[in-house]
Amino acid sequence: MPTHQPSSDSSALRSLDHSSAARDALHGLAVGDAFGAQFFVPDNLPGLRERRLPAAPWPWTDDTEMACSVLDVLRRRGGVDQGDLAHGFAHRHDFDRGYGPAMNRLLRLVRQGGRWQDLAPALFDGQGSWGNGAAMRVAPLGAWFAVDLPEAAAQAGRSARVTHTHPEAVAGAIAVALGAACAARGRLRPPSGAQLLAAVEELTPQSRVRTGITEARHLLDQPHAAYAAHRLGNGRQVSAADTVPFALWCAARHLEDYEEALWACASVGGDVDTTCAIVGGIVAAGVGAAAIPAAWRDACETLPEWMAQGEAGEDL
Repeated sequence: MPTHQPSSDSSALRSLDHSSAARDALHGLAVGDAFGAQFFVPDNLPGLRERRLPAAPWPWTDDTEMACSVLDVLRRRGGVDQGDLAHGFAHRHDFDRGYGPAMNRLLRLVRQGGRWQDLAPALFDGQGSWGNGAAMRVAPLGAWFAVDLPEAAAQAGRSARVTHTHPEAVAGAIAVALGAACAARGRLRPPSGAQLLAAVEELTPQSRVRTGITEARHLLDQPHAAYAAHRLGNGRQVSAADTVPFALWCAARHLEDYEEALWACASVGGDVDTTCAIVGGIVAAGVGAAAIPAAWRDACETLPEWMAQGEAGEDL
């Protein structure tokens, strides 16, 4: 199935405001992250079943903190400078934001002068991490490179390998970036969910992640998120393969409805801040931050001051 934009669309694609799309993806990611994180609090679970919003405020997690560093590097460099990105991750690292033990240690060692080029590949007895951390933060990058899907994939791979060198983690980051890129391109001509997943599948490297995306595409007619999560995973294993296919399924099912996408995503549990961050980033890359319900935006913690200063007075 051909999935790239036909050549007649190239001039329209060049007119796409990639900076605005990336900003919107970041905002959608942050609200999704903060929303999902509230459902790790047992008292909020009845509200999830009743679709009742948790009480404000909603703090965000490491997903948003790292995504801010990704967009910061893109704004200053125009692409992924891996050393700059590693430095940003390490020096903005807030231990209390929910990082995993391996990432806490890696970022602390980088901050103390260690080389990310040595530390990241050494994780997990030399396998490298195949977790979902590279995927959770990458939606703004995909939107930034929306005019060039192969470049979005290449840049996503570069961003992943700063912390996650296992091929599955890299594939997960590439898949999410491509999903956000396709959603952002939809500002010009909205794709169907099937078209988005086909484009993602085409450029995602061979992997368990890609196999899951293929299955997600075949499940698009399935209306029940719980069944899709049963087949695809919900992030409970905190791996890219267990997280990314379901998140992409959820985004593809609800490309034009941020609120419905997030409720559906959260309803299945699992690593819900990360799955909601991925879904929120992809959907907002297409529909824009203005489509995020005002009550959700008001409840979410604002972006870090250092990031908000670059937003010309816009706030979350």
